[in-house]
This record gives sequence, structure tokens and C-alpha cells, in this order.
Amino acid sequence: MLTSEIARVVVLGAGQMGAGIAEVCAAAGIAVSLVDVSTERATASKAGIEKRLARVVAKGKLDADTVRALLARIEPADASSYASADVLVEAATEQRDLKARLLVEADQGLPERALLLTNTSSLSVTWLAAQTKRPDRVAGMHFMNPVPLMKLVEIVRGLQSSAETLEAVKGLAERLGKTVIHSEDRPGFLVNRMLVPLMNEACFALEEGLGSAPDIDTGARLGLNDPLGPLELADLVGLDTVLAICEILHRDFGDDKYRPASTLRNLVAAGWLGKKTGRGFYRYDADG
Repeated sequence: MLTSEIARVVVLGAGQMGAGIAEVCAAAGIAVSLVDVSTERATASKAGIEKRLARVVAKGKLDADTVRALLARIEPADASSYASADVLVEAATEQRDLKARLLVEADQGLPERALLLTNTSSLSVTWLAAQTKRPDRVAGMHFMNPVPLMKLVEIVRGLQSSAETLEAVKGLAERLGKTVIHSEDRPGFLVNRMLVPLMNEACFALEEGLGSAPDIDTGARLGLNDPLGPLELADLVGLDTVLAICEILHRDFGDDKYRPASTLRNLVAAGWLGKKTGRGFYRYDADG
């Protein structure tokens, strides 16, 4: 499939990542069907995109006409939209069985030539592809969070992914203004293989009393020149997502260096998942 032939993308999952993927696709002139468990949730997600872009307009970084045109390309939809899609990007939470079920359902509804992509940040693309009847047209397309601001897309080659599929995904990512890196299908891929152990180690440092959360994050920002400290970043990503990736790394590598910190487990058990719930390592008001 040529990149220029991609006219409609279905984004399956209207949470933080799905909303960001829908926004960047629409900004590139692509029609987007935004799908979640209900059209009401997809509609609420689009309203969140509109609210965010209104702040961007108020700062003079985009004009109102551009934003109106962008929003007009995003349509809250249901599974019936699969039939007209060129590409589907799955952006559900990092749960293997859920993603597999959604990909199987999408596989049944998509045209035969459509690409079926997953935004998984750590799960086996090979295994997910094997659940479908088009494994050669399945690949990982891992966006970074927040999607509209982060320039990187990590393309993950499942064992079955064809060269044509990978080339089409690369072309789509570049059309969205992203820089591409390629990863083999290993737990955590490239970025999270390096990043999640850092966030987890920061959790261990905190629970051992080595330093306070602000000290740990300031040390990373000023000592490592990171834009966000590891605990701040974990709150932004979502502590449930960080824990899920830690568990996948620990399980798949069988190495205790990846074991999740108790502090991380306890925060998730309490429902304190970071910015999206208003509390994680830090507390957040309505303005974040």
C-alpha cells in the first residue's frame, strides 16, 4: 500500500494515546474514525482534543480555521467504520487479551488490503499478529506520549510483518511528521526497554528513602538533562501502564532486575495512576 493511498484511519481506543493519534492523523489531512466501547466515549474524547487545541489557538500557535478543519476530519464512530478503513491503529490499554480480542474483531471487519497496526508499548507483535488472518499486514506502530508533541514513532517488526507493510507504516509515520526508528519484536522494544527500568529504579530509590520525589526528578532533569524526571514521566504515562510494562519485562526476561517496585504496585492498587486520576507520585489540580 502506498502512503498516498491512505485516506481513512480508524483509531481504536479513545484514551490519551488514541486521542493523540487521531489528532496527528487529522492534522495530516487524513479522515479519522475514532472508536471506543461507545460513541459517547469517543465523542467525549473528541471534545478533549477540541479543548486542548483551543488552548493552542489562544497561545497563537495555530489559527482557528486550521483547528476547525482538523476537528472536522475526526468522526466518533463504531465498528461499522472498519469497512471503509485503509489502516486501523489499535490504542487500547496494555492488556494482552484485550488487545488480541480487539485485533481479531478488527481483522474481521476491515477490508482485506487494510493494515492492522498496534500501538502496544511492550507486548509481542508476533503473537498479536498470529491471532489474525492477515499477520503479514500487522506491525507495531508505537507512538510516544504525548503524541502531538513527541516526534518519535517506533516501528516494530513482527516475525510475519511483510516488507511492504513496514514500508507503508514508515511512510505513514513520516506523513504525520514523525521520525522513525525500527525495533525487533522483543519485550519493551527499544524505548521502553531503556526507559521503564529507569522509572522503576526511581521508585526503588523513593521507597528506600534515598531521596524525595522532587529530589529524584530534579536530579534527572538537571543531572541527566531529561525534560521530565522519571517519577513525573511515570505520572504522565500512567502508573498502570508503567506497571504493566514492568511485569511484561520481568515475566518475559525472567530477570529480577525488572521486578516492579512495591511503591509502584501500591499506587496502582490504590487507583492513584498519575495525572489522569489527579494523583500519583504527585497531586494534580484541574490545570495539571
